[in-house]
Amino acid sequence: MPTREQALPGRAERPYPVSATHVVLGTPIEGPWPEGSQVLYVAMGCFWGTERIFWRQPGVIATAAGYMGGYTPNPTYEEVCTGLTGHAEAVRVVYDPEQTSPELLLKQFWENHDSTTADRQGNDVGTNYRSAVYWTTPEQERAAVATRAAFQQVLHEHGRGEITTEIRSAQDAGPFYVAEDYHQGYLHKNPMGYCNHGPNGMTCPVGILRQDELPSQQSVLGHHD
Repeated sequence: MPTREQALPGRAERPYPVSATHVVLGTPIEGPWPEGSQVLYVAMGCFWGTERIFWRQPGVIATAAGYMGGYTPNPTYEEVCTGLTGHAEAVRVVYDPEQTSPELLLKQFWENHDSTTADRQGNDVGTNYRSAVYWTTPEQERAAVATRAAFQQVLHEHGRGEITTEIRSAQDAGPFYVAEDYHQGYLHKNPMGYCNHGPNGMTCPVGILRQDELPSQQSVLGHHD
């Protein structure tokens, strides 16, 4: 990781346009979102596969691929890939807390990447591919810590190593910069495109939910691939 002083200088404004509407969900990529919506940021390797995992989840209103956790203002993809901006490839997940919960979203996070490989997912190597959760509410922080502990036990039972996932507040991680438009909904636009995500064969226990906490059938059926 570069220091703030070593990081690329960046620029004052985003150097590229981004579509206003999510190509799959049909919702605003950058808002405004319905009152009461909550935002969680996750990083788990290449953001193409990460974003598809979360736009498929019931209760998710909008997703966006972007850059977070670094120093360079308004970086480009090429700059992030050098490792000299300090950013991770991240996804902003906007969700309805009445339809889902941080625990359910984080279950998808833990079960669909390798959280034990620092700065690496398969053949994707670099600090921009690190595993991270950037929370925006106390509930999300508690869920991140609790699900990490629960999944670490599962990893130990399977003979795996220690979780390396970075967990910190979004405020501490710094701004989320929306990535170039071709990255948004990438695997919908390119169905045969590269994806390095999928079930890792282990289950993250999140407890037994009350019936009124389960996503509604309507919300499940209303989401697209």
